[in-house]
Amino acid sequence: MTPAAPLSIAAVNALSDAAFVSSFGDVAEHSPWVAERAAAARPFASRDALLAAFAAAIDAADPHRQLALLRAHPDLAGRAAIAGELAPESTREQAGAGLGSLTPDEFARFTELNDRYRARFRFPFILAVRGATKDMILASFAERVERAPHIEFATAMEQVRRIVSFRLEDRVAP
Repeated sequence: MTPAAPLSIAAVNALSDAAFVSSFGDVAEHSPWVAERAAAARPFASRDALLAAFAAAIDAADPHRQLALLRAHPDLAGRAAIAGELAPESTREQAGAGLGSLTPDEFARFTELNDRYRARFRFPFILAVRGATKDMILASFAERVERAPHIEFATAMEQVRRIVSFRLEDRVAP
């Protein structure tokens, strides 16, 4: 749920636990537990404190829950996008990066990289695509698919934190 106007930090702090999770439970892809954990850190002194609480909730999770969080993300320009099954924010983010208008060759390249990446790491390639072009995404994809698994896991987690921060920045006033 994205409010029409960003909430003030005072309004965020005044939300009940249920309303907080309702408002922010979707910022971490299909993982409302992140918002549930972040809610416990209220009251927040600022939007930056809110962002830090969400990052801390992600970082404090056990490795199995972190892996589940990574696996909850859709493939970039993948089958879910083609079928119209992405969450609204994922759809907007991918379209903003030009992934909604790929040529057949570009789509084939994304599909090949998605498949290679998933086979190697057992989770989807995750990149905070805001401000990126499809060429930038493909270059990052090609580089990251060759990394050591522990390095790529850490990179994917950092990208999840960036995505969550971007989404929260859209919803909460500075």
